[in-house]
Amino acid sequence: MNDLKSIIRDVHDFPKKGIVFKDITTLLQDAKSYQRMVDLISHRYVGEHIDKVVVVEARGFIIGSALAYKLGAGVVLVRKPGKLPSETFSKTYSLEYGTDTLEIHKDAIKQGEKILISDDLLATGGTMAAVVDLVHGTGGDIVECCFMAELEFLEGRKKLPEGKVYSLLKF
Repeated sequence: MNDLKSIIRDVHDFPKKGIVFKDITTLLQDAKSYQRMVDLISHRYVGEHIDKVVVVEARGFIIGSALAYKLGAGVVLVRKPGKLPSETFSKTYSLEYGTDTLEIHKDAIKQGEKILISDDLLATGGTMAAVVDLVHGTGGDIVECCFMAELEFLEGRKKLPEGKVYSLLKF
C-alpha cells in the first residue's frame, strides 16, 4: 500500500492555511495505480451481491463508478441541492464553519437493496454520516462505507456505523 500512498501528493495550506490537502489526482492520472486501487477495493466486495454503489459528489464519482462497474452494480448519485432532476430526499449537516446539504433521488434505491457507499476520502465523517442517513431513508441495506483513503487522526469513522467502514489507505 505504501507505493499507492506515496503517489498521493500533499498540498500545504490548501484550501486554507494550516491544512495539508491530500491530492488524489496524482494517483488517478497514473493508469496502473488507479487500476490497482480500484481492483484492491472491489476485490473486498466480490460475492457480496452489491445492488448499487452510492457515490458522493464529486471525487467520489470517480472511484465509486469504477467500483460499481467492477461489481456489476448500479450507481446512485448524491449531489448538492438542485442538481438532481427528480424528487429528492435531502439532509442538512454541520461543517466546521456552517452547514451543507446533500440530496438523493427518492426512487434511487429500493427497500432492502444491498448498498455500498463510496467516497475518495474519509476525514471528519460529517458528509458520510449524512449520506448514511439518506441511504437509510430510502430503505437501503448498507453493506459498508468504503474509501480510497482515511485521515485517521480526524476520527471520522466514529460518526459512521460501527464495523461498516473500510479504507484502503490510512494517513
